[in-house]
Amino acid sequence: MTASTPPTPPFRDPRLPFAQRVDDLLSRLTLDERTAFLHQFAPAVERLGVAAFRTGQEALHGVAWMGPATVFPQAVGLGATWNEDLVRRVGEAVSREVRAMRARDERVGLNVWSPTVNLLRHPLWGRNEEGYSEDPKLTSAIATAYTRGLRGGHPTYWRTAPVLKHWLAHNNETDRDTSSASVRPRVLNEYDLRAFRETVEAGAVAGVMPAYNLVNGRPNHVSPHLREHLRTWTEDDLLVCSDAGAPSNLVDSEHYFATHEEATAAALRAGVDSFTDHGTDSSKIVARVRDALEQGLLTEADVDAAVRRQLSVRFRLGEFDPEQDPHAVNADTAGGFDTPEHRALAREAAEQAVVLLKNDGVLPLAPDARVAVVGLLADECKLDWYSGTLLHRSTPLEGLYERFGTERVSFAEGVDRVRLRTSAGAFLHVVPGQDAPDRAPGAEGALDPALLAGRTDLPPLTTDATGTELALVDWGEGVLTLRAPDGRYLSVAEDGFVRASADQPGGWVVQETFRLEPHGGGHLLRHTGTGRPVRVAADGVKVAADDTDDADCEVFELVVAERGEDAVTRVAAGADVVVVVAGNDPHINGRETEDRATLRLPAHQERLLRAARAANPATVLTLTSAYPYAVDAQALPAVLWTAHGGQAAGTALARVLAGDVSPAGRLPQTWYADDADLPGLLDYDVIGGRQTYLYFEGTPLFPFGHGLSYASFSYADLSARVGDGKVSVSFTVTNTGDVTADEVAQFYVRAEAPSVPRPRRELLAHRRLTLAPGATAHVSFDVPLSALAFWDVAHDRWRVEPGPYALLVGASSEDVRLTATVTLEGEPAAPRPVRARGLEAAGFDEQSGTEIVDRTRTAGDAVTPVAGRTGELLYRDCDFGAGVTEVTVTVAGEGTAEVVLDGGAAPVVLSPPAPTPGPYDYVELRGALTAEGVRDLRIRLRGSLRLAHAGFSG
Repeated sequence: MTASTPPTPPFRDPRLPFAQRVDDLLSRLTLDERTAFLHQFAPAVERLGVAAFRTGQEALHGVAWMGPATVFPQAVGLGATWNEDLVRRVGEAVSREVRAMRARDERVGLNVWSPTVNLLRHPLWGRNEEGYSEDPKLTSAIATAYTRGLRGGHPTYWRTAPVLKHWLAHNNETDRDTSSASVRPRVLNEYDLRAFRETVEAGAVAGVMPAYNLVNGRPNHVSPHLREHLRTWTEDDLLVCSDAGAPSNLVDSEHYFATHEEATAAALRAGVDSFTDHGTDSSKIVARVRDALEQGLLTEADVDAAVRRQLSVRFRLGEFDPEQDPHAVNADTAGGFDTPEHRALAREAAEQAVVLLKNDGVLPLAPDARVAVVGLLADECKLDWYSGTLLHRSTPLEGLYERFGTERVSFAEGVDRVRLRTSAGAFLHVVPGQDAPDRAPGAEGALDPALLAGRTDLPPLTTDATGTELALVDWGEGVLTLRAPDGRYLSVAEDGFVRASADQPGGWVVQETFRLEPHGGGHLLRHTGTGRPVRVAADGVKVAADDTDDADCEVFELVVAERGEDAVTRVAAGADVVVVVAGNDPHINGRETEDRATLRLPAHQERLLRAARAANPATVLTLTSAYPYAVDAQALPAVLWTAHGGQAAGTALARVLAGDVSPAGRLPQTWYADDADLPGLLDYDVIGGRQTYLYFEGTPLFPFGHGLSYASFSYADLSARVGDGKVSVSFTVTNTGDVTADEVAQFYVRAEAPSVPRPRRELLAHRRLTLAPGATAHVSFDVPLSALAFWDVAHDRWRVEPGPYALLVGASSEDVRLTATVTLEGEPAAPRPVRARGLEAAGFDEQSGTEIVDRTRTAGDAVTPVAGRTGELLYRDCDFGAGVTEVTVTVAGEGTAEVVLDGGAAPVVLSPPAPTPGPYDYVELRGALTAEGVRDLRIRLRGSLRLAHAGFSG
């Protein structure tokens, strides 16, 4: 007899719906197996034939951390293209490379942690390069395009599963795991949630990653908004993946919970499904979950809910249907990697990301121009923390050599060439590494490049009588790099020795930066990574031990052989046009873990720019950077900006400068003129703080949406109408220039008679068009009336206000060419029903001196004064009906609450007789308050009192 073939389990049957298959597989897993799935590195279940799985593959603008891959422009550069079709194609290319690379290296994951949809509210944020725009509409449009490309077009199976970062209101690296963003309801709904919502609703998102910070006093990893908002936007099972180490932060740095078991249980119940903690070691998370189950902090149902969402993603990725998966490739069929199409797309994206900020006619460059290209980034193709390894490389200098010929292009980097003399009279000397490999062993690809150690296979620096001339660059704030003649940067490895060993500055803790600190008639050379000064020892140059006094360390004299501006002056004087390439190194002074201190260019680069301009007035400033700068544009005939443009950056820039491509990138965020225009980094109230183009009332250096062209465009024939629940506009755009070029038509709205502060103008739609000379495009937009709504705090819901609305069409937020006015019926304002509902403290209309905090650890908001200040809350149009005689405030802590009617009698002063035991131990205080009809009401808070609610009766 022959044994019968066992039946195929339902979870292996592709004819069944995914939900049924997930339930079947879940039922076959033991509790221990399900618990193990909660860590980022989920183990295999061999008895069921279920493979191991990990969440997380960085793919922000190409596959990152896994070795060579196509590198596209930074995310902020993709945002600057304002081109959803292009960005979708980039996402598709990246996802194809993910699949191809996974076929060769199973460490490459299909759950990609990208894109970042945090809004670029503040230009000093260190991770500005990761976002798309300060505007939620543009951000969601670009993010939706990228996720659609990452997902692929198959109706059932996904090529990769994108996870949006970082939920929620996350724009500071300073104290990022302990600081709290105070986000009022209008800002939450109209601004921060909006980019996430519209992207999720588009249907190509597999999940989100909570941010490190707190919002309204509560860590994002236990945010009720995951349940109250995120999971209501789609019927898909969304996978919530923690950020690295964040689950432990709930106890270790934030002290929000007393034990890790409490914290893990709270995060799981809030909606975190996969815990990224302790690297590949899952034992700690698994143990915490088990202990939480034993303590009754969790139920098996809580575990099952999280595992179900993870399995849902895995089924969508085709893991259990290899024969049906249209995206499946193996090592023999993985052809979607570094293809000619991907190389062309990288160049196209880099070209479209270039923004021409100013042009007095010096651009495009004449074909026979003699060009001097100068600056610290002129011969660089910089990568950032979320880049892959370059397969191809193009610097501005190389691009200009290729386009104009080496005989017509001269170059000066502008570094200061120095030697460092010791107190004994010797100089630092770089010992050549004999037969050393170009790269450190093991650097080809790493799940976490932060774990790569510095090189120890090269000899440390020594001293001798002549020394080695080093290229010094001051990147601002006194942070400098030193480069040896062979191109390698001085770096410090784990053994403490200083070597010329790094191809570029980089790493989680950058080991290639130093400071020269005045000391004893010379300078200490302090290594920033370790914080320790450099000393000269018998066995080589090294950083001092932790307990070494500065007085015992080497005092260096800086001997300057040549200033950078002298070299710039020489080449600039002999050229027809000077192209100064300035900007940032993405690993220094503005990056993950580090915010910028200023909008200004570093002083070293200002020196080079001044020298070039003094030697040759025909100076073009090209800013290659991850963020905006405040520069003196008035003194320059032309200014361009591009984000770090990936592998084709130099070729793309040269083609734009030469006029082969007309620039058509547009600014995705406001460029402010001065640091004084900026709000505080931790001020998340874009409405009250008058932030971004939506509310900023000053004069920007360059406005949101700005960008020039080598062509000119006229706008005409605007028509507008309201009907069928939407506002419709149509108009024409004509290329009135003499070159084919792209234009980005932008459509904004402004409420003309708002009852609350509304945006000065707000982007509703845009379209990038390609037009030949003389060609006309007919453009139309249909926008739902709901896009014109605001969050009515009086009733906790969206409301379209009646009245006139200006419809603005043009080339930027400030370059408006056509206008029309429509009147909407809308929904009239209604007073607050305070007699029936009272007042939620955070639902104020205006405030001063307060911050929003957590009402409890799980849900709700309260308001408290900023330390050392008196806080005031204003609630407009409170309807007391026929009359009330008593007010009740729900408070915790200690201090006073003063309740006063505008134009009324003396305030009602209420204070707990003693401080409450804790911040969540609320008491109700009552006082006499006589009011009737509709009145404005103010509540003043003093001390550390938390106000949750005010009620009215009598």
